[in-house]
Amino acid sequence: MTDTKLCDQILATARGILASGGLGAVSFDSIANRLGCSKQAVLYWYPTKNDLLAAMILPWLEAEAETAVGAVSKSTTRTQAVGSFVRSIVGFHLQDLDRFRMIYLVPQTTSPRSADREQIFAGEKIYPVTSRLYTALAHYLDGDPNAARREAVAIHSAVLGLVLMFAFADAVKDPLKHSQGNLTEALITSLTTR
Repeated sequence: MTDTKLCDQILATARGILASGGLGAVSFDSIANRLGCSKQAVLYWYPTKNDLLAAMILPWLEAEAETAVGAVSKSTTRTQAVGSFVRSIVGFHLQDLDRFRMIYLVPQTTSPRSADREQIFAGEKIYPVTSRLYTALAHYLDGDPNAARREAVAIHSAVLGLVLMFAFADAVKDPLKHSQGNLTEALITSLTTR
């Protein structure tokens, strides 16, 4: 097994444990046991749990940001930018609702006092990613830069709320009365009608 392959297998295994057992189940021992390697082999690649968790989740956040930035960059108006942003974020997360749950819901279900929660979501790691996401949309929004940035954060939050509803309906196997497409377009209309 090559070193790079082991590194990738560690992340894949850790993501599987996270998906099935939650953040508390992710440990160097559990990963090593599933891979049939030593704990030291896992620690070689990820010396702290913070390093491991950041390596698991930050690429997903970066992919979300890249998807939205790319979609918004083709816009010429506020309405186009908001529509592109909403559709791209919804589409990105609908491709993999388990990934959405791990990015946005697992940290919410962790105890506020948990050291893991504080470590994985340290601002210095997340801020550059979210800043790029919000700046791309804020460029097309009206008002002063601070107001536009707040609006971009609010729009992203609204989109995540919609995806949360889709994820909840999926988890309980209870389809929503309205289609995902219709609800997405309704959100866009509500965000672009002034």
